[in-house]
Amino acid sequence: MRLITKDFLTYGGFALQGKVAALFLLLSGPVWADEVTVLALGDSLTQGYGLVEEDGFVPQMQAWLDGQGVDVRLINGGVSGDTTAGGAARAAWSMTPDVDAMIVALGGNDVLRGIDPAVSRENLSQILQVASDKNVEVLLIGLRAPGNYGPDYKADFDTIYPELAAQYGVAHVESFFAGIEKLDPAEWPAFFQADRIHPNAKGVARIVEQLGPDVLELVHPG
Repeated sequence: MRLITKDFLTYGGFALQGKVAALFLLLSGPVWADEVTVLALGDSLTQGYGLVEEDGFVPQMQAWLDGQGVDVRLINGGVSGDTTAGGAARAAWSMTPDVDAMIVALGGNDVLRGIDPAVSRENLSQILQVASDKNVEVLLIGLRAPGNYGPDYKADFDTIYPELAAQYGVAHVESFFAGIEKLDPAEWPAFFQADRIHPNAKGVARIVEQLGPDVLELVHPG
């Protein structure tokens, strides 16, 4: 369901109409009606590469949210191998009228291909602009580039997410893998598949445990 934007609103026994009601809703933050639909726009990490369906990111996050007692429906918008360009190309039609909020987790394949961070930034900006135009709330999940391409590339890429989050006024998490990165690096292999890129079911569980509160705040602010 969409945000409630009625021209007439009753609050605390007082009738608020027209612009006054709109101002109240703006200042009080998002007000969700009924079930909240969230699109998870991403790549193989979102899609659940190498895992049985129920062990993927979206099903595990759905189960976590269900356990919190919130009425949320997650849509798996992950496409294995997708870059930020692919996400930008499908953003508009992916955000159907029933989508209230969106998790954006893209950029890993850009890094693997050594794509210019300026290009990745522009693609992510396009996605966030579409979301803004459609009044869709966003949680932007960042990614830290390795040092393979040098310090300048890493610095340029790593700043994309916090800067765009500030520019568009959206929620931001520094890293998709924050739940694993908190552990001793010697423990990390136990949470990944053989390719050392994609998390296994145990790894996804840690990721969901870390990101869950941020997603909950997205769908149930305050």
